[in-house]
Amino acid sequence: MAIRKIREFGDSVLRKECKEVKEVTGRIRTLVEDMIDTMYEANGVGLAAPQVGVIKRIVVIDVGDGPIIMINPKILEADGEQYGTEGCLSLAGKMGYVRRPNHVKACAYDLDMNYYEIEGEELLARAICHELDHLDGVLYIDRMEGDLMDSNFTPESDDEE
Repeated sequence: MAIRKIREFGDSVLRKECKEVKEVTGRIRTLVEDMIDTMYEANGVGLAAPQVGVIKRIVVIDVGDGPIIMINPKILEADGEQYGTEGCLSLAGKMGYVRRPNHVKACAYDLDMNYYEIEGEELLARAICHELDHLDGVLYIDRMEGDLMDSNFTPESDDEE
C-alpha cells in the first residue's frame, strides 16, 4: 500500500506506552498493510506501530515464514536464554548485544480480532520480545549490555576458548 516514515531514536513517540486496539477499522487495516510494506522496504524482521508514529498496540513480524500480525499482544511465558546482537529500524546502522529469552509464548488478535497464541524460539522469540517492548516505550538499547556499535562491526571472534 504505502511506505511510512520510520521514526528515529530521539522521537518522543518511541517512548510512549501504546493504547489497546478496541476494534479493527479500515484505518487499522490500512495501517497494518502499510507497516508490512514499510518493514519489507526497510529489510526489517519486525515493526511496531509507534515506529511509524501510531500509538497503538500493533506489531508485524516476518522472520522468513510470512507476516505475523499481532494486535494487543502479550507475552504469556518466556524461558531459556539467548545472547546476541540486535538492531532496530529506528536506530538504523547501529546494533548492540541483548540478552533475551530463547523461547516465548505470546497471545494476540489477528485482523479479524480472533484471539490466537503463538510460540517462537531463537529469532522469532527475539523479534516478539523486541517488538512488544516498543509498545511499552522500551528500546533494545535500554536492555543492551555493553556499548552501541555500528552495524558493520564484526567481532574478531565469538568463540570461547
